[in-house]
Amino acid sequence: MDVSELRDRIRRCLHPTHQLDTITGDHAVAGLEREERTLMPAAVLVPLVERPEGLTVLLTQRTAHLEHHAGQISFPGGRAEEHDRSPVETALREAEEEIGLHRRSVREIAGFLDVYQTVTGFLVTPVVGFVEPPFDLTLDAFEVAEAFEVPLAFVLDPRHHEYRSMYYKGQQRRYYVIPYENRFIWGATAAMLVGFARRLRSPLLS
Repeated sequence: MDVSELRDRIRRCLHPTHQLDTITGDHAVAGLEREERTLMPAAVLVPLVERPEGLTVLLTQRTAHLEHHAGQISFPGGRAEEHDRSPVETALREAEEEIGLHRRSVREIAGFLDVYQTVTGFLVTPVVGFVEPPFDLTLDAFEVAEAFEVPLAFVLDPRHHEYRSMYYKGQQRRYYVIPYENRFIWGATAAMLVGFARRLRSPLLS
């Protein structure tokens, strides 16, 4: 499948709108009931970078001192602000603030992945965008330790999706891990990528 065909398949597998009734999340990965609680709206940009060798995913390593998700590998993004008109606006603004990815580099919003509820109380809308190089990044040193790219084919390959367990607040919780080189993509980011992979493999797209 060439890049043009893959882009088209990605567009067709995504939700065309962020206004969704179904909510997935850490609870679904762990096989638990969804907890009814007040949630903080947030959005992340899932940046698909169009490299000559194929699409890559741009990810960040968060700094170790943050209150939420310290040290984890994440998509650029964060909580919605009152002036944000939509999750797209939140995702683009946060990407500019966190890593200096200007919104003009995001040449197309392809669609949306499933809305995701985190165990830390965020309701996250993943916004998938095609990013056109060249671009220069300027990292927010307080929030982001590093930004790097991973081949999309690697993170979407189910052979790289590990299902692990740990104890969290007295409960055994299940979660996904995608090991890549010397890094571990896990938690909500890994779960969103696993969901993305399943949508792309749907027989309805064949």
